[in-house]
Amino acid sequence: MADGAQSDAVPFHYTDLGRTKPTREDDPFEYQAGFGNTFQSEVIPGTLPQGQNHPHVCRFNLYTEVLTSSAFAAPRHSNISSLLYRCRPSCAINGHVEVETKAGWRGSFLASDPKAPGAKPISSQAEWAPFELPTEKTDYIDGVRTLGGNGDAGLRDGIALHIYAINASMDRRAILNADGDCMIVAQLGHIVIQTEMGRLYLQPGELAVVQRGIKYRVALVDGHEHARGYIIELFGSRWELPTLGPLGCFGLANPRDFLAPVAYIDDKLDDDWLVFTKIHGSYSVHKQSHSPFDVAAWHGNCVPYKYDMTKFVAMGSLTVDHTDPSVMTILTAKSRDPDVPLADFLWFGPRWDVAQNTFRPPYFHRNAASEFLANIYSTTLSGRSSGFRPGGGSYEAGHIAHGGFAGPYLTEMKKMKNDPRIISSGSLTFMLESSRSLLFTEWGSSSCKYEATDPAVWESFPDRFSTNSSVRQLLDKVKEKNQAEKSANELFHDDGRIAALAK
Repeated sequence: MADGAQSDAVPFHYTDLGRTKPTREDDPFEYQAGFGNTFQSEVIPGTLPQGQNHPHVCRFNLYTEVLTSSAFAAPRHSNISSLLYRCRPSCAINGHVEVETKAGWRGSFLASDPKAPGAKPISSQAEWAPFELPTEKTDYIDGVRTLGGNGDAGLRDGIALHIYAINASMDRRAILNADGDCMIVAQLGHIVIQTEMGRLYLQPGELAVVQRGIKYRVALVDGHEHARGYIIELFGSRWELPTLGPLGCFGLANPRDFLAPVAYIDDKLDDDWLVFTKIHGSYSVHKQSHSPFDVAAWHGNCVPYKYDMTKFVAMGSLTVDHTDPSVMTILTAKSRDPDVPLADFLWFGPRWDVAQNTFRPPYFHRNAASEFLANIYSTTLSGRSSGFRPGGGSYEAGHIAHGGFAGPYLTEMKKMKNDPRIISSGSLTFMLESSRSLLFTEWGSSSCKYEATDPAVWESFPDRFSTNSSVRQLLDKVKEKNQAEKSANELFHDDGRIAALAK
């Protein structure tokens, strides 16, 4: 399959399906709905203890295990934990082993760290062609590569951007990420993310979040030879729904559209497994003689979830002007500055554009935020040549000027009428905005091209102001006017002239 293989998704909005279930037809699993809820689930009814968390003897002789993703005494609104009732405790391992991997995770992006080889900023527009798909057998353990990031996993502060490209399922191998929460965005192929709490089915246009400390494995769905997508890793922060302000109760990503798994255990639990624990971007591997996915019941709010981006409820201007992209935020993550998010995850898909007397495409801008855009699928390509092909990406650091390309921009300027129209038809794109400027790995830098935009493009954008003869004459008139006003105003500061007025 070529590196630029198109996504197998068909452009649609979820409501087009006319489904009475909250999932697409391909998804065979059951889920629980809601964002940030405290859930509970059990494989066999009656397994969960009632009225207490730690009974003397659990039903079916299960073992109680507590998973916390926050400080014990964190305030209730930020206290994240779950109780797992499993066949064998996670600490029942057979020792550590050495396993050679090709993984490319990175856990530190400190600019002052001399031990961070190849990490460097990109100060011009950059873009990546669709990331190559593997030709040798590659599962998720080996198929992750880090593009860039900022901060440090050990300090619990920062963000990392990765891609995954795989052609094999994880076979009796699981991963536990002790560095941060991971958002997995599917672009190509269907995958199943099996977690300790249950299974998530992910296809292009859907995202899943697996919190720090939860074990999971990624498997290809039958009939899909490859899978590719993006991973956004948060160190010390977590994804939240943005506040809606004057929008009221509903809009953007609605809480009921986030789906959490139901309890599921493997049919065969006594196989040998390898568990890859990622700490500071490196794997530590141990062997165990039972499946890590042996949780028969659980309850809590530290729970993985998924979201179908085709359910997003877009907002925009119905009168004039182009709204800021923040109105398209699906999820946001806080930084240590209460007024600046660490990251925003934004949606761009088919929607009506009806603003009156308004130039509708994005204006030229120099945002404080750094921006990484990736096209998930598209029936029509626009913008830069490779960065907007499905499976690639583009990046501008904060305050790097960008926006507007000759063809669409000039066509829009020449339009005499602004009729209502659908934009981004047949496409789905996400944007990661961060208050941090990313440092890119050697692999991330070498696999992209720097795109300052062909200077020939700007020949279509001449300076029509200073070269206008009428404008030059008006500027002379303005100078004369300003000089006359300055001379008149000097009277009020000249005591001699003021005294002469009184005579």
